[in-house]
Amino acid sequence: MSLSNCLLPFSQSATALSSSACSCHLASSFSNFPVSSRDYYSSSRNESLVLNGGGSNLCRRFCGLKLWFLRSLNLRQGSHRKHKPLTELKTRSEHTFLSDKQGFSEETGAAADLRPEENFLETDLVDGSHTVGDLPSVSKQFLDGLSDVQRGASLCIAVVGATGELARRKIFPALFALYYSGYLPEDVGIFGFSRKNLTDEDLRSIIASTLTCRVDHQENCGDKMDAFLSKTYYINGGYDNRDGMSRLHERMKQIEGDSKANRIFYLSVPQEALVDVACTIGDKAQAPRGWTRIIVEKPFGFNSNSSHQLTNSLLSKFEEKQIYRIDHMLGRNLIENLTVLRFSNLVFEPLWNRTYIRNVQVILSESIAETEKYSDGYGIIRDIVHSHILQTIALLAMEPPISLDGEDIRNEKVKVLRSIRKLDPGDAILGQYKSSSREKNGVTLNGVDPTYCAAALFIDNARWDGVPFLLRVGTGLNKHRVEIRVQFRHVPGNIYRENIGINIDLGTNELILRDEPEEAILVKINNKVPGLGHQLDASELNLLYKDRYSTEVPDSYEHLIHDVIDGDNHLFMRSDEVAAAWNILSPILEEIDKHHTAPELYEFGGRGPVGAYYLWAKHGVPWADD
Repeated sequence: MSLSNCLLPFSQSATALSSSACSCHLASSFSNFPVSSRDYYSSSRNESLVLNGGGSNLCRRFCGLKLWFLRSLNLRQGSHRKHKPLTELKTRSEHTFLSDKQGFSEETGAAADLRPEENFLETDLVDGSHTVGDLPSVSKQFLDGLSDVQRGASLCIAVVGATGELARRKIFPALFALYYSGYLPEDVGIFGFSRKNLTDEDLRSIIASTLTCRVDHQENCGDKMDAFLSKTYYINGGYDNRDGMSRLHERMKQIEGDSKANRIFYLSVPQEALVDVACTIGDKAQAPRGWTRIIVEKPFGFNSNSSHQLTNSLLSKFEEKQIYRIDHMLGRNLIENLTVLRFSNLVFEPLWNRTYIRNVQVILSESIAETEKYSDGYGIIRDIVHSHILQTIALLAMEPPISLDGEDIRNEKVKVLRSIRKLDPGDAILGQYKSSSREKNGVTLNGVDPTYCAAALFIDNARWDGVPFLLRVGTGLNKHRVEIRVQFRHVPGNIYRENIGINIDLGTNELILRDEPEEAILVKINNKVPGLGHQLDASELNLLYKDRYSTEVPDSYEHLIHDVIDGDNHLFMRSDEVAAAWNILSPILEEIDKHHTAPELYEFGGRGPVGAYYLWAKHGVPWADD
């Protein structure tokens, strides 16, 4: 049988067997590998391969090709090099397929010459001829077809309320930081959505002034910033959310192309608009093929009833796994480090219970410079205590989760929240800085909005029974301070009691986890003062992050948005956690709302209400140094 023009269907070429003397069934399966200039093949429109060349040595030529293929495959499988763009794809073969004049032993022998690197994509097919190492025309046509395929964005992130203060100061800078660091794909699409009549260039100009590179991110900063802004688009939502979201959806589809893109919607909108915006996204703008996630800003309702209604509205359009309730304070490195300290250090976990721990204090005080405005009717309890403080206590007090999976951690947190006793109004002190000083900060408050809350909480379970968890949260104070203090019990029968002094509390061991003003981990211990006497001194073993680590700590928004992209939800409140937290605070909120309990006044820039000191004394807890 003549092999000068042997036709095999392409779909069968990998398994077809020839009944002729040339029985190499692999002959037509190597369409992407180099052949001799005299023995080449091309493709036809009916997906068949045409083999051309002399039939006398075609079989052994393909046997040599098979050996080259197996060796090249082994080399490629053993390589760990990163993928390169198609235009740079190169390979190195060990054997050269020789001309007809050379025998089989030369083609497959160990002494075959090594070939230099060949760029398969630079084949010139103008005259239909191939040289050794050329790419066959079937692959050339395939690659030419790839160039016509539109490659769209794989991830789209929409900031709803894009012209607001939060979006400009925090959200867009966090997105740029993630993009610069390589945590956003290069083909990402960033969308701003609001009611203002702006263009893409207008939005880019607004956010450009807020974008900065961190100290450890300076290389090619300008180029990266330009690239990020070029991927930023604006959609005027108008005053009809349904029409606006439809336009956003169509613009996203245009940028996504044919890719299976995912979508994230950051809802930086007022609470009264949240339900309508979220439900409209659920109806009009969810990803057609990829996943969709929404980020909801705190506070999560006004009380238990309003929070329940909000949760039902969200769950009517989204699954629980799609909802990320964000509290930027939970993105601090201190919070992320809580579980690491507890569960990766043997020195702490055995002591983490009522037997050894006397009390736990969670302190968050904002100085005059850091004071936020709580004039929206929510107050500090609904805005900070409900989410940040109770979540911190849950992470501190929870049992070890079975894994680091977000749902496993959430399961343990909600157990703690359900075990916390409802807050007795007698165990809470509410404060508000004086009206005569409010004007200094431009803040106007109504008569009952607290700007300070001190309270004692108790967890009714076997691990923490009887241990007070005291919280101090305030704004407009004299110092800015964010820390957790774990005070241990006295040493039973301490033989050095007389050497410590009259106040035994000065000799109490303490673990201090400080976030601000300088992030640190401090352990207070007792040691002997050098000299001939036996005087003891309370000293601190300290780890100062600024001295130990040179890397700049990412912003909390950067951290939490990165978690949303990764699907890590352990720092975001689940619906049952939200409900359990409101249940704890319901008594004190009802006291404020029904009886219009007036908070204790304190000086703006002072130390807070005096009643907080008496609350600490009531529970036998020494006041932490200011």
